[in-house]
Amino acid sequence: MIHNINNLYNELLYDATMVRRNRSEPDAEPKLRGSTAFLLAQVGAHAATQFGERLTNLHLKRPHAGILRLIALSPGLSQQELGRRLAILPSQLVALLDELQERGLIERRQDPADRRTYALHLTAAGRNTTEQIGRVAREHDDAICAALNVDERQQLNGLLSKIATQQALSPGVHPGYRRLGRKPRTQ
Repeated sequence: MIHNINNLYNELLYDATMVRRNRSEPDAEPKLRGSTAFLLAQVGAHAATQFGERLTNLHLKRPHAGILRLIALSPGLSQQELGRRLAILPSQLVALLDELQERGLIERRQDPADRRTYALHLTAAGRNTTEQIGRVAREHDDAICAALNVDERQQLNGLLSKIATQQALSPGVHPGYRRLGRKPRTQ
């Protein structure tokens, strides 16, 4: 009975589909891989950190890249709508937009139909920077997925998209925006 419980425990802790314990070598330790959720978190955190490091060459932070991308996809997007899509605190969004405007990458234009609303547009420098971000993102994708062939990358993308949809994640929006500027919860 204890032998069966130990086997079950080992199969739960170790990814038995990836690495199997050689039953003829009782002292052989299986390689710890963790659950699929853990691996997704591990690779995701690594990929986000690496992408942030790649953006430093453009003197950008990760939130800047996402904001520029959304403005490029929806020229004239209002600050309020951008904030809603990102689920970001308004004060945090204003600070990020101020930084992008000071760098000459975006401009705020008053909406002629509603003078209380600002429409966001990329400047020529913003369009150029967005193209550079795209190049960096493609290089980053290639580096992170270097262990996979084209078919495996497509399969992984499809599976992750399926999970993202099931988890109701907003397409093209990193969930980290929700935490920007918020104080961590105390337990």
